[in-house]
Amino acid sequence: MQTSEKPMKSGEQTAKEIINEILNRQKQRPRWQLYTAGCAVVLAVVWGIHQHAAALAASKAKKGGPAVPVAAAVAVKGDIPVFLDGLGSAAAYYTVNLHSRVDGQLMSVPVKEGQYVKEGDLLAQIDPRPYQAQLDSASGQFAKDSALLANAKLDLERYKTLVEEKAVPKQQYDTQGALVSQYEGAVKTDQGTVEAAKLQVTYARITSPISGRIGLRQVDPGNIVHASDANAMFVITQLHPISVIFTLPEDNLPAVMQKLRAGGKLAVDAYNRDKTQKLATGSLVTVDNEIDPNSGTAKLKAVFANEDDALFPNQFVNVRMLLDTKRDQVIIPSVAIQKGVQGAYVYAVKKDGTVDLRLVKVGVVEGESTSIDSGLAAGDSVVTDGADKLQPGSAVAVQTPGGAATGSGSEAAKQKGKRSKPS
Repeated sequence: MQTSEKPMKSGEQTAKEIINEILNRQKQRPRWQLYTAGCAVVLAVVWGIHQHAAALAASKAKKGGPAVPVAAAVAVKGDIPVFLDGLGSAAAYYTVNLHSRVDGQLMSVPVKEGQYVKEGDLLAQIDPRPYQAQLDSASGQFAKDSALLANAKLDLERYKTLVEEKAVPKQQYDTQGALVSQYEGAVKTDQGTVEAAKLQVTYARITSPISGRIGLRQVDPGNIVHASDANAMFVITQLHPISVIFTLPEDNLPAVMQKLRAGGKLAVDAYNRDKTQKLATGSLVTVDNEIDPNSGTAKLKAVFANEDDALFPNQFVNVRMLLDTKRDQVIIPSVAIQKGVQGAYVYAVKKDGTVDLRLVKVGVVEGESTSIDSGLAAGDSVVTDGADKLQPGSAVAVQTPGGAATGSGSEAAKQKGKRSKPS
């Protein structure tokens, strides 16, 4: 304290001497000179204060200056996943637009909109009576021609015996053989007509070709439907499982294809629009056979079980695909990495309580963690908050989560995660 007070006393004495001299001469000087003297008094006081501040600064410089409060974390060894992120949309595994294959009146729709149906369930019934009548007529003609054929075959056998006995000319036998062939052709035509009529009756009964969910009904019972109608009667989508189509940059394709060729199963997670909730987990099925030249991306298809109906056709999703997992990596918080003209760097806390600037090679960045390929070792302590106030060689005081300083250097690393004791 004595050292810091001396400059102040010297400044006060100088100011007093000037003031006394001015007061002694004020009666002999004009007013403008008094104004000048007042300014000199102010300058003298300022000079004294400056001398005092300079003395304090010199005193602090001799003691080394205060330590900068920072937060720090210890680099650890661990595994870090490598994810590929993409944008996509859900798509039904199968989609069927149901149209009528016959014309007629829609008699009934025994399913509800939005209902889950199984393969083979009845969805709609078209009036089958006209087609049943056609089937009956075709069946009658088939029976008639079949009887004629049977009789013609019997006559052919009789003529054969008579020809052998030379009771009838062979020409009559040949004519009967041709008649049998004619009736055989007629019977085959009748069989085709019967089968076509049966098919029409079957088409009047519309069943579900797949298991899935019925969409909104497009035609109400009582209306006349046609096979040529442009709009579908129903749309059925298979949601269990469901597909997700997403895109990845073409630069990522070689690594993905290498995994697929090796028989690897790549896990795919689907997230909501703002990535705050994971909706489902599935696996990659295939990659499209071409790259979009306009965007430089390729389409990939993943399949999800979707038992809880978390995904819906045409739903937008954010996709994260686990490509690989890097083992035994040096991992630090991502906030510790700074960017400069020299590249990526961190401030490492040394044992003497000062920091050192370390140039690092960044590996995989995953959320709040980053792997370091070179420049750091496991156990090194790095500054995670307060780096903007530092320069190489700065003294630091590492703060605990509670806000109290725990010391510096290796002591801070030892006390990481512990609460400081109350004084």
